[in-house]
Amino acid sequence: MKILVLNSGSSSQKSCLYELGAVLPQYPPEPLWHGKIEWGPHGQVANLEVGREQGLTIRERQEIRSRQEAIERLLATLWEGDAQVLSGPEEIDVVGHRVVHGGQEFRRPTPVTPQVKSAIRRMAVFAPLHNRAEVEGIEIVDRVIGPVPQIAVFDTAFHSQLPLAAAAYPGPYAWLEQGIRRYGFHGINHQYCAERAAQLLAKDLQSLRLVTCHLGNGCSLAAIQKGHSIETTMGFTPLEGLMMGSRSGSVDPGILIYLIRQHGIGGQELDDLLNRKSGLAGVSGVSSDMREVLSAMASGNPRAKLAFEMFVHRLRFFIGAMVGILDGMDALVFTAGIGENSAEVRAAACAGFGFMGLKLDPDKNAHPQGDTDITACDSTVRVFVVRAQEDWAIARECWRLAKSGDLYRSDK
Repeated sequence: MKILVLNSGSSSQKSCLYELGAVLPQYPPEPLWHGKIEWGPHGQVANLEVGREQGLTIRERQEIRSRQEAIERLLATLWEGDAQVLSGPEEIDVVGHRVVHGGQEFRRPTPVTPQVKSAIRRMAVFAPLHNRAEVEGIEIVDRVIGPVPQIAVFDTAFHSQLPLAAAAYPGPYAWLEQGIRRYGFHGINHQYCAERAAQLLAKDLQSLRLVTCHLGNGCSLAAIQKGHSIETTMGFTPLEGLMMGSRSGSVDPGILIYLIRQHGIGGQELDDLLNRKSGLAGVSGVSSDMREVLSAMASGNPRAKLAFEMFVHRLRFFIGAMVGILDGMDALVFTAGIGENSAEVRAAACAGFGFMGLKLDPDKNAHPQGDTDITACDSTVRVFVVRAQEDWAIARECWRLAKSGDLYRSDK
């Protein structure tokens, strides 16, 4: 079974092709083909990269007239040119899509029908940059590949069973009735990392209390008990919670009222301030990239140092909150760009939890090898670095739906 995965974002498009047999592999296999597009700030230029399992990588920089054109070019490399792995689009059996916001309607992977596509488009009001791109991806597959089954896998689904006390905001009860509640995000990867941690521990996931830390340009934590998310840091939108690359995370809402009243700032300007001019980028004045912030800090830049210290402070603050909700912690998991690659962030975050018996092994932390335990032998809490595998997690859900007989073609 050949499964194509599309992971559509506001400024990028990632895609992978997996070939799976009758038995689901225990560990993520390498995709047959992988591709990525990154758009420039004004959308006129796309950087395209595609590769095959054998190691061939092709990079292009091209002028584009539209996102659709760039994505169609990316998909065409599956059966055309040096990266070709298929004889034609008809070889693709299933297409899976990461969809950021499924609201309360979608709590599990769902075959795409016109009604489902309409609902995803309707929920773009909650995540406009992402859901619209994801609907666009579904429509491009319709045009380029044809009548193939498409599956929507929702980032919010893993958090859909949050206890009401965690999901509701302490505003008027009418908010909850209007759908203003905490949804949570990064759920596909939080769920995968929890399952992978249980594998690494050789324990039943149902028996574990886990805190998973998805730290990339967007950052969120999840408290996982008996395999379910019972608390998370992102909420109604992906803006709540931790300090992020260019997003503020949680701030006193009184600041926003002050800016509106005293400085006449409007909704669009507030959106720009909180989503694109805050976080590591806004505080450091250097970059939203933790690597560049660390480099500037090493060179003596005081704002970069402050940005790093704030990032770690808030990370430790929220990890502590998750531990309190779980009444303890069996394992802490770091994943995504910063989580997987910054030994400095991991060490500083874990330094606050020695009272729980958590001890990192400095050498293992400095040089983690794949999905691995980086704690000392006598640590009573385990700490893992786990590679983010959203695309594989989506492909796995498509395979399961297909094997269950619950897969069907879109009704166009």
